[in-house]
Amino acid sequence: MVSKEEIERVAKLMRIEVDDHVVHIDRVQKMIEYFDILDKAGIESEELIVQEQTIENLREDKYVPYEEKLIEKLKNYKGTFVRAPKLI
Repeated sequence: MVSKEEIERVAKLMRIEVDDHVVHIDRVQKMIEYFDILDKAGIESEELIVQEQTIENLREDKYVPYEEKLIEKLKNYKGTFVRAPKLI
């Protein structure tokens, strides 16, 4: 069970103000219960396919200088800011 003190401590660590800690207790408890369900999912029997590469097979990183200012190439660049699409 999540306590009010734990919510206060986490909020303080995250530097956010939370007026009503009780509201968040139920939400956090539901998240923890969901994580418990995920932990019990039993994926140990699942086979993971991993393609290993040796470091010799990787490409060499090369620095390629670019003289132009990239920010000025953006189509929504307006003076000192970039206009982003609206978030709904």
